[in-house]
Amino acid sequence: MKEEAALEVVDVSCVFRVNQGFMKGTKALHAVNGVSLKIPKGKVVGLVGESGCGKSTLANILLGLQKPTSGNVLYSGSSADSFSQRHIARRIQPIFQDPYSSLNATKSIKSIISLPLRVHRVGAPADWDRKVYEMLDLVGLPRRVAQSFPSQLSGGQRQRVAIARALIMRPEVIICDEPTSALDVSVQSQILNLLQDLRQELGLTYLMISHNLAVVEHMADRVAVMYLGRIVEEADAATLFRAPSHPYTKALLSSVLTPDPHLGVPDTQLGTVFPNPIDPPSGCSFHPRCAACMDICREQAPQPQINGAHMAECHLDTAAAG
Repeated sequence: MKEEAALEVVDVSCVFRVNQGFMKGTKALHAVNGVSLKIPKGKVVGLVGESGCGKSTLANILLGLQKPTSGNVLYSGSSADSFSQRHIARRIQPIFQDPYSSLNATKSIKSIISLPLRVHRVGAPADWDRKVYEMLDLVGLPRRVAQSFPSQLSGGQRQRVAIARALIMRPEVIICDEPTSALDVSVQSQILNLLQDLRQELGLTYLMISHNLAVVEHMADRVAVMYLGRIVEEADAATLFRAPSHPYTKALLSSVLTPDPHLGVPDTQLGTVFPNPIDPPSGCSFHPRCAACMDICREQAPQPQINGAHMAECHLDTAAAG
């Protein structure tokens, strides 16, 4: 049975012009480079990769905050061009990384949570307070918090407020951009469990962007691995964590710290230098950091190799298939 996509990008690219300095002109930076990704309704898709790989740019494109240079963005099968920004905002809402900076410190919690209702004129003003209290109940905060200000709350409570604000218009899709990375470890699991409960209760769809592979493994049904603006591997979560195909994915998984102090700090073999996105390597963009690099990797970009629902862009897969 084919899954219906709540969100989909088809061959999307986003290019910025970067100033090279005095008298040097500008050069193209391909933040997103020919990405295709489907987010099925009711599912959680994880998006992982190092800082600077294009994850946040792709999220901004999905939110309608950044226009792609080329390619198509589809909302439930319809082109984004046929929707207004307000309509997109009603259907898709973000939860940002830092609850300390994403909430207006001068506004009360009631004002913060009700802001989307006021901006989009959803319902009658007489109902706004009731909806705010319903959302506080839903995210596990006492109703008295409505009169408080962000500075009076803990980090975990602030993130619950951010979740309540994102959900108050009952959107279909939530884009979670590192939703727990700024929180204490003791609070992270509470927020993740809350997100899971809300997904079941409200029938939500999530795009979970994270550096934390443990978070993605816990939350995601399917995982996409991004490197230098490309999706280099995509598979269901169980397959990707059990049998990764791309060398970059293997390096990311080997970088996870273990509780055993005798194992020390893992060596990913990736080195400390990230390729320059303004001047990317020839051939496979990962080849300068890949321990399994072959001559063809330096000369020719790999084509996606698809095995059922598992995709990887790697010449090793081509060689193995041959």
